[in-house]
Amino acid sequence: MTTTTPAPTTPRRSALPRPESMTLAATEYARIAGAVAALDPADWDRPTDCPDWTVHQLISHVVGMAAMTVSITEMIRQNRVADRRPNGEEQRIDALTAFQVTRYGVRSPAELTALLARLGPRAAAARRRLPGFLRKLAMPGSERVNGVDERWTVGYLTEVILTRDPWMHRIDLSRATGRPLELTAEHDGRIVDDVVREWAQRHGAPYRLTLHGPAGGTWASGAADGPMLELDAIEFCRILSGRASGSGLLTTEVPF
Repeated sequence: MTTTTPAPTTPRRSALPRPESMTLAATEYARIAGAVAALDPADWDRPTDCPDWTVHQLISHVVGMAAMTVSITEMIRQNRVADRRPNGEEQRIDALTAFQVTRYGVRSPAELTALLARLGPRAAAARRRLPGFLRKLAMPGSERVNGVDERWTVGYLTEVILTRDPWMHRIDLSRATGRPLELTAEHDGRIVDDVVREWAQRHGAPYRLTLHGPAGGTWASGAADGPMLELDAIEFCRILSGRASGSGLLTTEVPF
């Protein structure tokens, strides 16, 4: 049975050096904008690994999240809807993403492509300008991870989650459309490394891990007789995100 550490008593913070996290953010916005610009008209109606979302709806969410990051007014609007959970959603994040899909899903593929290209750099800049005292504050509410409600700092959201989210959706796009997924050790490898380290902290058990592909590497912690895991780096992250099933230590969730 997987060992999962209890919810932290203090809000979760980013473990990434801030300059690096901001570089990853800017690069990821550029990469997902490029992936969206390369889509054919037929791609937009394809189903994705996100339940009930087509490519069009997935991109509407990505655009909506970037718009929320850029504009205080839009952030207040989206969060008010999420707090109300108008469709009876159990989780706040589900209400938030549903609103984003509804609000931006009426845009055409061409409009969404142009919006993402324009909003991405602005969202990266907005995250970079966030002052230190704000990044240390706890976000309102909690997020349910591994069956436990936990608090996040603003910095964890802006330096980690808001990059992991479009990164994972770029993977979703590649799988939905069959288009190549751009991966490099310098960018994707650093995102995967941060995911691995958080996963290890969350389960707290000995392990030996080898991940294959451009974003892969090797990690280990604890006793030498810990379980040995070997799989593709992208599939590892898909499992931890809930998009694919795993067993043992791979049942420990990491938020994306």
